[in-house]
Amino acid sequence: MAVLIEALKETGHEHELSKYQVMTNTVAFGASMALIDYDFDVVSVAIKEGFTGRKAALGELNVKAARYGYDYVKKNFQDGFAYKLHPVPSQEKRMVIRGVAAVGIGKFRAGCGFQTYYPITPATDESEFLENHQKDFNIVVVQTEDEISAVLMATAAAHAGVRASTSTSGPGFSLMAEGLGWASHTEAPGPVIILYQRTGPSTGLPTRTEQGDLQFVLHAGHGEFPRIVMTPGDVVECFTDTFDAFNYAEKFQMPVILIADKFLASSYRTVPIFDTKDLKIDRGQILTEADLAGKGPYKRYEFTPLGISPRTLPGTVGGIFHTTGDEHDEFGSITENSENRIKMMQKRMRKLQLADELIPKEKKVNFFGPEKADITLVGWGSTKGSILDGMQDLEADAIRCNFLQIRYMSPFPTELVTKYLSTAKKKVLIENNYTGQLGALIREHTGIAMDFKVLKYNGRPFSQNEVYEGVKDAIKNGVKEVVMAHA
Repeated sequence: MAVLIEALKETGHEHELSKYQVMTNTVAFGASMALIDYDFDVVSVAIKEGFTGRKAALGELNVKAARYGYDYVKKNFQDGFAYKLHPVPSQEKRMVIRGVAAVGIGKFRAGCGFQTYYPITPATDESEFLENHQKDFNIVVVQTEDEISAVLMATAAAHAGVRASTSTSGPGFSLMAEGLGWASHTEAPGPVIILYQRTGPSTGLPTRTEQGDLQFVLHAGHGEFPRIVMTPGDVVECFTDTFDAFNYAEKFQMPVILIADKFLASSYRTVPIFDTKDLKIDRGQILTEADLAGKGPYKRYEFTPLGISPRTLPGTVGGIFHTTGDEHDEFGSITENSENRIKMMQKRMRKLQLADELIPKEKKVNFFGPEKADITLVGWGSTKGSILDGMQDLEADAIRCNFLQIRYMSPFPTELVTKYLSTAKKKVLIENNYTGQLGALIREHTGIAMDFKVLKYNGRPFSQNEVYEGVKDAIKNGVKEVVMAHA
């Protein structure tokens, strides 16, 4: 504020203080840009982009406020910082985007036609993004009375032939558990469920981040039923995985859950424009009237070698069916026959095995660094960026390392994870939770235990230096479990 007053005095605009005092943050922004010697013309354009239409005049005022701070620093702190930041010439088209928008664009590209939600931090941001573009992409977005309605409406829409989704956070997903089981039991071609993790349990820290819902997502719901669980690690993977989720939901006729978190949802990243040229929509096996003609009564849940029964879209002559949450026969009629129950269970669960066989290996895990290293870092989700950055610091400290990022939790890529970890010298798990949930999952499927854990659960994401400090503490001092607590 003092800088603003002084700047206004020098320019003879002291009488405008009341107008500019609400823009002190913009003054600070301008001052910061001056310290790193950034081009103010670029700063001006960025500020104006945030004020369009009737707010354009406010954009000009904010540019002036930033200029006051910028000029003040240039005059009084000519040396600035030792670090300078200048635009890098590039012909590549790039964009600034955060996770919720990346997921939303993935839904648009996949042809999602129906989105349900009940307001909850931070998932609401994604649904509001979709609402703002309903007319542009022919999508209907519905705010329901609660999360139970949200998952059931999305599932019903999937049964009706629409690509459908719902988005929520931990408390909301807790309410969806029974509906999730109904979707899988009735072999609905969806829905796609986006879960943005935040710090729990209960309300917890509702505006903070965590990776505490992994095991819950894998086991949510009573009984046993298949589900696909994907865990993207950055905004680009949020986009591609969301697109794939709709294909897999319809191809394997089961719900698909994509787990992100508050940090990934809300953090802005600069990335190349999404490459969509190889993205193809796959709606799975759908029977037409010609397919059904002369074939006898339609069996919606027909026993097949692969476990997938061809479905029909509403209005298809000869393709009428009914569905129920009770156990049923091939026609969908309720039955408690013992032999039928065994065959139906095997049929539904076989689809998860098929998904494991058909999903490309390169989508299941990412492996970074040399094949042989002193330590292997293991993580998932939004820790990806911090781990990749931390690896550079470890390498500079003569610690040779690589990184296994696991992107699919169900079906779990047992063969690939075993391949990378069975020969690792020292394995360090890095997770944003208390128990090291991924480590437990790896041991469950492979029998391989982590040598060290670097954990954080104070609601803040991992930083680059925390990865470096935590890993060094573990391997240099032999600390089996390191807990990071930087704010």
